[in-house]
Amino acid sequence: MAHGIIGSHHHPIMASRVSMLAHVLFLTTAVLMLVWLLHYRGGINIQSEDPEQVHPFVMSWGFILLIGEAILAYSSIPMVDHRTQKMAHMMIHLVGLILGIFGVYAAFKFHDAAVVPDLMSLHSWLGITAIALFGLQWLFGFVTFWLPAAHEHTRDAAAPAHVMAGLAIFMLAVCAAQTGLVQKSAGAASASEMKLINVTGIFILLYGVAVASAVALRRAFL
Repeated sequence: MAHGIIGSHHHPIMASRVSMLAHVLFLTTAVLMLVWLLHYRGGINIQSEDPEQVHPFVMSWGFILLIGEAILAYSSIPMVDHRTQKMAHMMIHLVGLILGIFGVYAAFKFHDAAVVPDLMSLHSWLGITAIALFGLQWLFGFVTFWLPAAHEHTRDAAAPAHVMAGLAIFMLAVCAAQTGLVQKSAGAASASEMKLINVTGIFILLYGVAVASAVALRRAFL
């Protein structure tokens, strides 16, 4: 009995610590991505026709990192009330979805201008799938958990599937980022740029694992 009480007390603390680690990884990944784009890719210009200045920045900062922070905002960050948590979770996800769609648009726009075939790489397949599934997941969450029409027992029944699907889609987006960085690393202009891209990919992966671990720890010991 004592062991169970101690375990139930310490696991939420562990989840909070893993969440803090995820935030540190978030900042580290964001800085690494900025250094790469500013130092090796000519800066960041949202209006540029060059996807090297738009797509990686929008998809990493605006999609993957925001999705992770939205997940943490709901599962492990204490707020005033449950509805505030849901609002933060939903709105951060919505911003991430909009930026993700913009990032995909930037890539398609470049392909059209350069007469390059679309959807020919594993990266593009994974990315499009992640964006599409994430959009459906957001709509499902909005209808089921935000609109008042849904019954409480429906929400309770749907919550586990919603959480697992959200984490699966998040990790799919992380996988898409890894394949995109592999492509960029193969075309790097120097060994130092290649190493920076690889390190950035490692930190994105660690961030994904930390977010998923924080959620798993929190839900396993509610």
